[in-house]
Amino acid sequence: MNPWPQPIAPLGSLPLSALAAALPLAVILILMGILRRSGLFSALCALATAAALVLFLWHMPAPLIAWSALYGVLYAIWPILWIVFTALWLYNLTQATGKFDLLRRWIEQHASGDPAVQVLLVAFCFGALLEGTAGFGAPVAMTAFLLVSLGHPARRAVLTALIANTAPVAFGSLGIPILALAGVTGLPLNQLSAMAGRQVPVLSLLLPAYLILVTDGRTGLRKRWPIALVTGLSFSLTQFLVSNFAGPYLADVLAACISIVATVAFLKLRPQSTVAESAPKAQPLTARESFLAWLPWALLSGIVILWTWLKLIPTAQFLWPIPNLHNGVLITLYHRPYAALYTFQPFAAGTAALVATILTAICLRASARSFFSSGLVTFRQLLKPGLTVLIIVALAYLYNYSGMAYTLGAAIAQVGPAFPFLSGFLGWIACFLSGSDTASNLLFGNLQVAAAHQLHLSPILLAATNTCGAVAGKMVSPQNIAVGVTTVGLIGQEGKVLRSAFFHSLLLATIISCIAFAQAYWLQWMIP
Repeated sequence: MNPWPQPIAPLGSLPLSALAAALPLAVILILMGILRRSGLFSALCALATAAALVLFLWHMPAPLIAWSALYGVLYAIWPILWIVFTALWLYNLTQATGKFDLLRRWIEQHASGDPAVQVLLVAFCFGALLEGTAGFGAPVAMTAFLLVSLGHPARRAVLTALIANTAPVAFGSLGIPILALAGVTGLPLNQLSAMAGRQVPVLSLLLPAYLILVTDGRTGLRKRWPIALVTGLSFSLTQFLVSNFAGPYLADVLAACISIVATVAFLKLRPQSTVAESAPKAQPLTARESFLAWLPWALLSGIVILWTWLKLIPTAQFLWPIPNLHNGVLITLYHRPYAALYTFQPFAAGTAALVATILTAICLRASARSFFSSGLVTFRQLLKPGLTVLIIVALAYLYNYSGMAYTLGAAIAQVGPAFPFLSGFLGWIACFLSGSDTASNLLFGNLQVAAAHQLHLSPILLAATNTCGAVAGKMVSPQNIAVGVTTVGLIGQEGKVLRSAFFHSLLLATIISCIAFAQAYWLQWMIP
């Protein structure tokens, strides 16, 4: 049986076909970002729209439509949601046992009485640790609340928390955005991780100084540039090294931990230059309390590092050719059949996080009730967003196997050599409206790859630029802002917060786009 050929211009005109292909994306982005409907409802409407289009305009056989969507659902369940569930379970377990509060107190204890230093340790470093594990809006909500409790004005606390939340987003939740990008594009995971690790660390290096500038102006930056350099350099260098040589899973967690240690050590060496005389005298934690505060995160880092070193993830994997779909579609642009092999890996990174969660429960002597109730809380937290992820991944896979992504890519490639500069802004727009770097990659990742092939550019570069551009879009995402204001008493002032963050967001997105443009034409040696 001959494979079904993907039509690139089913309407006879590439621009008209591209407009039709963009309709499901417009549906989900307008419903979520403008009309503020739920992600699940928006995704369902978009999936239904896409299914109708590929059936009646692209003339894709109905069985292929169904299997494409099912393939996406399977990938969403394992490994994407498995990683998110286990990492969030660890976070909830630390909450239930009180050890997260110990970590919060440790951070506050070492943050000094200097507002700018507090922003670096709380919003930037601690927020990155939260993004690297929990994600789902927790970093902005919790760090903004902590800053307010330290005496920061509410609106500035939210603004600095939003700005700080850009650096870790590309590798958030144990690398989920990169994992999703690899799944939807079929590009090598480690190469995508390395490429993102050669773009985002530039922001990570600059952000501490930028946060001090926002918090205390130029005068404050002149006084505190050494601490900004220590914080930014320790974070960005670790993020670069881990993402390039160990993969995406621990890029944020290790970068945050090392940056916290480096920053605190620097504060102890130069207290007179950073600590205000009016610093609050909180009851210091004992050595045992400090050990217990850091134990869960040390276990998580150690287990994932061991997992990676032993190369456990690809062991005992099971391959399942998706019926009818595997080699049942011809990619017209590349003149080759489209593989559809679902790979089930029992020892995925989520399993490593589960082992870390179990060991944490044992070491902290958590009761069985506390352990399982934390898991139940996690399941309830993820139920609705998890269903949304299932539908969005199904939509993304339908886009890919129907050829709609290639139609859009071929049309957007008409922009020509300027496209690498616009590539980051595509990710920015998708994340701004969807509120998720992962969703941005699922929706636009393969579009970037198709455009790259049309322009004879590196698909690794443009796919990674999508996820890196998206990190700046999350700062002004209505969903992210709505979560951030809930803990600081600014409900109803989301519009003011968005306006205050918009310029910062565009500036950071422009930096990423300029980096991508330079890498496309002048710094090609940076592309793995």
